[in-house]
Formats: sequence, C-alpha cells, structure tokens
Amino acid sequence: MGSETEVILGVDGGTTSTVCVCMPLMHNNIPDPLPIMGRAVAGCSNFNSVGEDVARETLEKVIEEALFDAGVKRSAVQAVCLGLSGVNHPKDQGKILGWLRSTFPSHVKLYIQNDAVAALASGTVGKLHGCVLIAGTGSISYGFTEDGREARAAGAGPVLGDWGR
Repeated sequence: MGSETEVILGVDGGTTSTVCVCMPLMHNNIPDPLPIMGRAVAGCSNFNSVGEDVARETLEKVIEEALFDAGVKRSAVQAVCLGLSGVNHPKDQGKILGWLRSTFPSHVKLYIQNDAVAALASGTVGKLHGCVLIAGTGSISYGFTEDGREARAAGAGPVLGDWGR
C-alpha cells in the first residue's frame, strides 16, 4: 500500500438513518476513544423498506462521503463492517456482499450482520455474549450464550407487526 494510511469502514444502517465512520486500521493498543478520521450520514439503507436500489445508493453515498471526509482513497480500505437492519438471513448477507464486491477488490474483508449483532458487539467489546434490545424505528431483541448459541425476537418489520416506536 505504500505510505497511504490503511483504514476500515464501519456502517450502522437502519430504517431511519445510515452512518459510516472511517478509522485507521489498528492492530493492537486500540485507543479510547477511537480515532474517527471521517464520518457521513444518509437516509435509510434497509432494502426491505426502500428497495434494493435506494438502499445500495445510500450505502455507496455514506461510504464515499466518509472516505472524502477522511481524505483517503478507496484503495486505502482494508475492511468494511456493516450492521444493517433488514439483514436477517444468509441470502440478505449475500445480496449486500455482492453489492460491495462490485465496489471493493477481493483483498478487502467484508463483514455483514444485522444491526442488532453490531449493537451487541459494541456493548460487549466484541465478545458477543449477552443480549441487546433495540427499540427505534423497528424493534428487535438478539442474544448470544457463552457457547455461541443465538436467539432473536422480532426484527421482522412493520408488515409482521414489528412497529418499534
């Protein structure tokens, strides 16, 4: 990569808004607070709510704007971590992965989970043990046991009675 700063992107995509942050790639001694190089906010990226085209455009927009805000090129990206509402099945992950693979080369690591998993990871420093409850535009409860079993309730969207707030 030469002297270009290597970065990772974190995306929190929901039905109300989508936020992307750009941070330097850190291998150890992670500081608190984390150094945010760039940040961008856009609208809904839940493809169940706005359709695939709009959701994809929203994700592309926040990624581009966060990179621009950070003053780094797309070639500096080493990993993209997405926590997205509406990603409920492996086929949903595959859909988003297909979108991102058309944008980032194969060496870039891509991680895609439901936004509840990302929320739990952020509250447990990545240990994924415990449970999280999200009550926003939609609602979901998600949890993991110490041995890796998982359970969830709700998170299916307003069509199936998940009204959130």
